[in-house]
Amino acid sequence: MFVVDNILISDDLVEASFACNLSACMGACCVQGDSGAPLEKSECKELEGVLPVVRDRLRPEALKVIDSAGVWEKTSTGGYATTCVGTSECVFVRYQGPVAMCSIQEAHTEGKTTFAKPISCHLYPLRITDLGEFDALNYEQIGICAPGIKKGVKQTVYLSDYLEIPLVRKYGSDWYARFKEACENRRQIFAETRK
Repeated sequence: MFVVDNILISDDLVEASFACNLSACMGACCVQGDSGAPLEKSECKELEGVLPVVRDRLRPEALKVIDSAGVWEKTSTGGYATTCVGTSECVFVRYQGPVAMCSIQEAHTEGKTTFAKPISCHLYPLRITDLGEFDALNYEQIGICAPGIKKGVKQTVYLSDYLEIPLVRKYGSDWYARFKEACENRRQIFAETRK
């Protein structure tokens, strides 16, 4: 691991290649898992505010869950997550054919909301763990993202570059510039040790 300001960063992400390949993974990260998308507390109100904007995009089964349980829930660990249809399908999912799409992200792209989507979704496959004085930034390597790894390798895109926009959104552009420089330095060090 290395540190940029008060963020501990896993070496796993330094050399990782990644570029989301939605047509291959079918949006699996929105419909698979143990719960809904992890949320920061402030995002609960953001989701409530964006609901009227995206409500007409949502499926009847999602609206039924929202009307009875809301758009977010408190987790067993004391955190927050989006509510789900069933055990893992985010209520904000809509389908274009077989592909799970984020209704919030679509509305944002169309300029209908300033909220892009929960930061945990925007940063995926990176995960943030709050350690009190520090955040830990880890690369969650799971099978559903294998197409994104292949695409990143083919396009020679580093995960750290691919996620520039959400990393800037979370930590700011000055931090991102220091992070990018640190990643480049780490890659050089790793290359030297392999010689």
